[in-house]
Amino acid sequence: MTVNGDVEKGRPEAIRAVPVRHPGRWAGAAVVLVLAAMFVHFLLYNPAFNWSEQWKYLFSEPVLKGVRNTIWLTVAAMAGGIALGVVLALMRMSPNPLLKGAAFVYLWFFRGTPLYTQLLIWGAIGALIPTIGIGIPFGPEFHTWQTQKLINVALAAALGLILNEAAYMAEIVRAGILSVDPGQQEAASALGMSRMQTMRRIVLPQAMRVIVPPTGNETISMLKNTSLVAAVPYAELTFTAQTIYASTYQIIPMLIMACLWYLFLSTLLMIGQYYLERHFSRGVGNSGRGRGGLRALRGGGGQ
Repeated sequence: MTVNGDVEKGRPEAIRAVPVRHPGRWAGAAVVLVLAAMFVHFLLYNPAFNWSEQWKYLFSEPVLKGVRNTIWLTVAAMAGGIALGVVLALMRMSPNPLLKGAAFVYLWFFRGTPLYTQLLIWGAIGALIPTIGIGIPFGPEFHTWQTQKLINVALAAALGLILNEAAYMAEIVRAGILSVDPGQQEAASALGMSRMQTMRRIVLPQAMRVIVPPTGNETISMLKNTSLVAAVPYAELTFTAQTIYASTYQIIPMLIMACLWYLFLSTLLMIGQYYLERHFSRGVGNSGRGRGGLRALRGGGGQ
């Protein structure tokens, strides 16, 4: 009860909440807005970009051919790198010391030397290995081919990217396999499944949740690494842009045009990566939350 408008004794007064002010956030936002406005002004009014020149060549036949070559190199490099990487990962985890040692030496070499240098070697592969033949090892050859004719620039570029990518994919796949509980492999062995059946049916499907995110990042990196095949040389997107500005002297516009194509293709890959990750992680978060909720209910019931 109240007497003469006084608050009843023992009842606390209402809390007067005062919003917390964040001047640092507003200052940071203002700085970002100013920098964004400056960047837009720089893009629109800097004559060095020469947007009309970029639009002139953006969808020209040489550029589109360079884009197609970049795409197929990316697909071929990742497909071959993943396939060979799985084999190398299994070799690294093999109890056979010879297979394990061979895989380690492969990874040591291809991860320890620059990709650009490797591609330079592939561009001069004919000087390193003049001929390729079939026959008896250390004995007579039944037939030989000229290496330079057998391995053209497109194949040399693809092989250089595949062999380098396989070294990195091997470690990604190995990490994914090691993330699976070893008890599941033991259970599969107890059921009579072979090692390959266990890998194909039990381990790899679960390891995909760990393998997919870094593989997506490797794919995006590979898209950009295709620009290094100019060392072979092979006419992908960057090489095509260089060829155009060598005759037009429009260096910045052609390089910016190539960047726009790379950004477009990378965005498509990022979208695909997002949906793949969501597909292979289905049930992981929900099941975890469900088990956590069940544990909480059990804990509450036991009190």
